[in-house]
Amino acid sequence: MMKKFTKMFLLTLLSLILLAGCGGEKTTNGNASDSKGDSKSATSTLEKAKEKGVLVVASSNDVPFAYINKDTKKFEGIDAEIMTEIAKRLGIAKVEMKEVKFENLLLELNNKGVDIVADAMYVKPERQKIANFTNIWYTEGEALVVLKDSPIKGLDDLKDKVVGGQKGTAFLEFAQKLQKEGKVKEVKVFNSQSELLLAVNTKKVDAIITDSAVAGYSITNDKTLNLKLVSPYKAEAAGNIGAAVRKSDKDLLEAVNKELDKLKEEGFVLKVLKKYGLNEDNFVPAGK
Repeated sequence: MMKKFTKMFLLTLLSLILLAGCGGEKTTNGNASDSKGDSKSATSTLEKAKEKGVLVVASSNDVPFAYINKDTKKFEGIDAEIMTEIAKRLGIAKVEMKEVKFENLLLELNNKGVDIVADAMYVKPERQKIANFTNIWYTEGEALVVLKDSPIKGLDDLKDKVVGGQKGTAFLEFAQKLQKEGKVKEVKVFNSQSELLLAVNTKKVDAIITDSAVAGYSITNDKTLNLKLVSPYKAEAAGNIGAAVRKSDKDLLEAVNKELDKLKEEGFVLKVLKKYGLNEDNFVPAGK
């Protein structure tokens, strides 16, 4: 009797295990299917951003390129305005900025902490190995800054002039290179951008060589500066600016490029450049 009961008990237990196994298999298959669906949607950053209505952009909070305005709390700057308009045209209502140290921007991108990088990043071969870059947004390099009534029209006019540069920058190195070549009389070194701009504004130097975007933005927003960027001027140490996306995000890359070309053709990009103190020298036509 006990044996019979034991045998029936074991058969019942085995049946329950088998049923549980079948049920578990169904659940697993269902989850696997859902997981595949999630994986598929996750591979498309563009579609995911459209569904959420948010595009997350990485920047080092860099004025005047891509930064959060302390007063308005809004995402502002050259790259910010271009990126926000592109997102809007792609059907993405909101752009959020995630602040990341500049040297870690591409690392954060590839770790999928953000959707795209837009922070005046030069398109360089070593960067192209780890990320795809959009078409050129604009070009940016050094500027020659002088008083508004200065007769200086280019680098050829600096042979008997005193030029200022900011300590620790590539632009100071460029000015010193010109001095060694006999194209500049003297180079004076200043510790900050504000000191540099004040020096030329108060005639301590005849001209300064500095970052074009930063100088343009400062001159546009500080009415005490009686200065201008020499134009036309072809930067000797210019770099091409683009946004970076993950290698796998080809659909996002194509979509951004398409809208970027439209914005260039419509005059939107040039308008933004001028708003922040740049000009036609920094503009790059559509398709490049």
